[in-house]
Amino acid sequence: MREKQWFELNDADEIDSPALLIYKNRVAFNIKTMINIAGDPGRLVPHVKTHKMAEIVKMQLDAGISQFKCATIAEAEMLSEAEAKNILLAYQLNFAKVKRFISLITKYPHIHFASLIDNIDSAKMLSDLFGEENLIANVFIDVDAGMHRTGIAPEQIFDLFLKIQKLSNLQFEGLHVYDGHIRDEDFEIRKQKVAEAFEKINAVKQQIIANSDLQNVKIIAGGTPTFTVHALNKEVDCSPGTCLLWDHGYDDLLAEQPFEFAAVLMTRIISKPAPGLITTDLGHKSVAAENPISKRIFFLNLSDYEVRSQSEEHLVVEVKDGENLHVGDVLYGVPYHICPTVALYDEAAVVENGNVVDKWDVVARRKKTTI
Repeated sequence: MREKQWFELNDADEIDSPALLIYKNRVAFNIKTMINIAGDPGRLVPHVKTHKMAEIVKMQLDAGISQFKCATIAEAEMLSEAEAKNILLAYQLNFAKVKRFISLITKYPHIHFASLIDNIDSAKMLSDLFGEENLIANVFIDVDAGMHRTGIAPEQIFDLFLKIQKLSNLQFEGLHVYDGHIRDEDFEIRKQKVAEAFEKINAVKQQIIANSDLQNVKIIAGGTPTFTVHALNKEVDCSPGTCLLWDHGYDDLLAEQPFEFAAVLMTRIISKPAPGLITTDLGHKSVAAENPISKRIFFLNLSDYEVRSQSEEHLVVEVKDGENLHVGDVLYGVPYHICPTVALYDEAAVVENGNVVDKWDVVARRKKTTI
């Protein structure tokens, strides 16, 4: 009798497809591994954009992690409801979002909230709107470490710091450094690039300390690719996210990171339109489709195949041994990019020992929940 693989369900017939499966024990392993790499749960500020689920937040809280990072008001609200202690909305807010953020802060006054700024106009808007409510806006200056997406160059940080010090309803909390462009396969090259970027960041940190009453400047740095680099620097906090669920893209790229696949897509063969072809129900609406067709899904129980095409509800695969495959057969696959894939699902089926034991709402996939 063939030994059942770790990802296989005991009763797959009871689950409609396509489905997002979350393997709880593997999530727990990844959380423990994150903490071991960081050396202390207090150094972790994990991003929730990958999973968007309150239950995973609660697993991290139970493991001693109290700081979290998010990108949307809905994610911040999900964190609040899960009773996170410290929430960084790692996004620069416009007028409408500031109003929603203030509503969230007012609803959860016991939680410490902060957001990002990278220009004085946004800082003034925050100060003015928070001032109208007699609140203080906690802010991190967003640093452009070379990605050129958001943030300001290190040379501009001190000037912005001095300007925001004059705003009565703003409180400077530190620097936010996201270096998502540093994703070299060679760990030593990643280390070198991070070190080069941080020479200027460390210099401005010392400049701020020397010209203020601050004893230190908190720095939240990196994502999953540079997590193992920043973990070596005890002067920064780390904010990985993808490693909670892991995906095929990072598994290929980051050989030194020992995380396990904790999220799998279950799909079914729904047609065999021609010899050597099978069609599954894993369309654009079920797996992230921003990468080339060859980098979307990697099947765990299928070999000698090539993904040929994809549309909204279908994924066509060329297979070498199609005679042994039948309409209704279940396939399991790991996405190349898990973060936008999770956001395509309303709920995840939670698996333990091959059995679906619970359903978790992907609550923060929505643009708005209640606020």
